[in-house]
This record gives sequence, C-alpha cells and structure tokens, in this order.
Amino acid sequence: MATIHREFELAASAAQVWDALRDFRAVHERLAPGFLTACRIDEEGARILDFSNGSVARELPVSIDESLRRIAYTVTGSRMRHHHASAQVFDAGEGRSRFVWITDVLPDELAPYIAGMMDEGAAAMKKKLEAEAQKSSSGSPT
Repeated sequence: MATIHREFELAASAAQVWDALRDFRAVHERLAPGFLTACRIDEEGARILDFSNGSVARELPVSIDESLRRIAYTVTGSRMRHHHASAQVFDAGEGRSRFVWITDVLPDELAPYIAGMMDEGAAAMKKKLEAEAQKSSSGSPT
C-alpha cells in the first residue's frame, strides 16, 4: 500500500484552518476552491466532489475529531481498491498553523496520480486559507 504524506505551514491560525477543514459540506468553497469546483451530499452523507481536472470522487466521512482538529475520510466506488485519508491541523505559533495530510491508496500504481492531486489541493488550500486570514487580520469583510 502506498502512503502519501504532505505537510505544509500556513499563515493562518489553527482555529481558522480547522473551521474551514471541518466544514465537510463546503470544502469546494472554504478549503480548496478552484481545485474543487462542486460538492454535493448524497443520502448516506458522502460528499461527491467535482475536481477542476474533470475527476469526480465520492468521499465518505470516517471521523471529524474536534479535540484533535482532525478529519478522516475514505473514497468509495472508484477504481481504487483502497483509499483512506486524514487531514489534521496543528498550532504553529501566533497566526500560523501546520497542515498534515496523509493518504493510503491501493493499487500502488495510483500513488503518483494521487500525490499530484494532493499537491494541487495543498496549493489551493494555502492560497484560500492565507487570503482569508489576511482579510480577517486587516479587518476586511470575508
């Protein structure tokens, strides 16, 4: 099983980042707009995500842990035999946070594709979350 690990710092507080990450239904608006173009919730509570490259994924929530600032989810109904991911936010000092995103995937051959998607997603998150933090620190409406 391939494991893909991405970790990056943000010029946004852990509380601000967690508030966006935990909003499972608005990930396309609050966390990674541009990378994600739409999100629909199905009858089982899974989110159906449309990606900017035309891909579609069905992500079922596994856990949203407020005390750890961590979410876990699995992708179902795809060409992957297994996909489990978690994302967690850590305080990195005044107005900064560290974002840790880990995905396990089978078959291993899909790891480069998933890694590329995670890199694009991380860039979109950094852009959105830091812009929102900048707006809130300058007193501008969000």
